[in-house]
Amino acid sequence: MFDLSRSVALHKASMKDHDERIVDGTMSGLMSLNDTVTWTAKHLFKERRLKIRISKLQRPEYFTDEQEAGDFKLMKHEHYFKPIENGTIMIDQFHFETTGLMGKLLTKFYLEKYMTQLLKQRNKMIKEVAEGNLWKQYLS
Repeated sequence: MFDLSRSVALHKASMKDHDERIVDGTMSGLMSLNDTVTWTAKHLFKERRLKIRISKLQRPEYFTDEQEAGDFKLMKHEHYFKPIENGTIMIDQFHFETTGLMGKLLTKFYLEKYMTQLLKQRNKMIKEVAEGNLWKQYLS
């Protein structure tokens, strides 16, 4: 689960509905500490660009990615992994801030649900890949 969550190929596949593409940084494989990746994708009727950096990483317990450039005032995504008897519990903590009154209204009435749905979509794919026989293609 830890390594699948750092796979840029799996992330890209999980966001195919948004035409997500890598335009700079880590182009394949697994992201490591201080690696960056810049994505473009269609969200909210517009092509958007987001550059993130892996700012913390302690394998296999957690890693954090943070926005270096993009539409958010701040974006920090913490990923935690806890082994249990029959697998792994994955916990996401996603923090973001927008700017201005319109940004705050958009967050309250739409963006929180939208971002939660994106995370659920991504995590569903991670779970399916981990439980299936597909994981090898995302770890190379």
